[in-house]
Amino acid sequence: MKTANEFRGAYTVMVTPFKEDGSGIDEKALRRFIDWQIAEGVPGLMPLGSTGEFLACDDKERTDITKWTIDHVAGRVQVIVGTANHRTEVAIRYSQEAEALGADGVMIIPPYYYKPSDDEIYTYYARINEKISIPIMLYNNPFNNRVDMSAEFVAKMWRELENVKYIKEASGVTERAYEVRRLTGDGMVVFGGWRPLEAYLIGAKGHVSPYGNYMPRQSVALYDLAVKGEIAKAEALYNTVLEITKLIDGKMAVQKALCGLAGYPMGEPRAPRHTMKELGKDGAQRVEKLKAILAGLGVLSAAQAAE
Repeated sequence: MKTANEFRGAYTVMVTPFKEDGSGIDEKALRRFIDWQIAEGVPGLMPLGSTGEFLACDDKERTDITKWTIDHVAGRVQVIVGTANHRTEVAIRYSQEAEALGADGVMIIPPYYYKPSDDEIYTYYARINEKISIPIMLYNNPFNNRVDMSAEFVAKMWRELENVKYIKEASGVTERAYEVRRLTGDGMVVFGGWRPLEAYLIGAKGHVSPYGNYMPRQSVALYDLAVKGEIAKAEALYNTVLEITKLIDGKMAVQKALCGLAGYPMGEPRAPRHTMKELGKDGAQRVEKLKAILAGLGVLSAAQAAE
């Protein structure tokens, strides 16, 4: 049974299942996917993150995804909803909606596109903090939004903003997880968003995992092995994860194709992200190589394994 608002472990940052023609959200596929994730032991799900193509979803779709996910999870695992927006009022509205629908927490990246100052970022989070009562997971990703929140600045927000309790640390600075922990007296809980094994080894308590979408059991296993100190086994699995990540190379269509190989088709990404057809021969070759790796992990669906 989950413990309210205590987030630990490898959480799958969910891809969003679009219908074949891209016209809407495939509710049936979403619910089926959630059941599989929970059966595989995932402790938490995160809809509407970067992997969930949150920028490609309109407000009604966001509401549907949030509601359907929380309703179908039905308290079996944690649900942390991505509620960021470049406009503070909209991020507040998304966060309030997530709380009203029963989310356990929200994950919020700083305002994107332009480069806000620390004072502007602080005000953004402070205003959201005032309007909700569930935990906020900061999301530090300078690769996508041009802002790198320092450990000192993160610690300040942790001290002064009641609901700021977690951070997805994806700066690429491996020691940052330790610095955040040190400056908060181990009070802020760090989730790795970059190089998860290294993050675990310096005290991260979880990981926001894109590869949990197609190999959830292995995603959970990496965390469990690291926590148990079985580092050699963790490294062997991690090396495979790194190989998979390199082959995917940020291509959303390839990542969604892997969900299909595991038996849970999630449709194609929305424009401007390329579909598998648009990726052409390169995409097909990547998927074939990845299929062989997933076969070795026992991830393929029965139908795929039989081919």
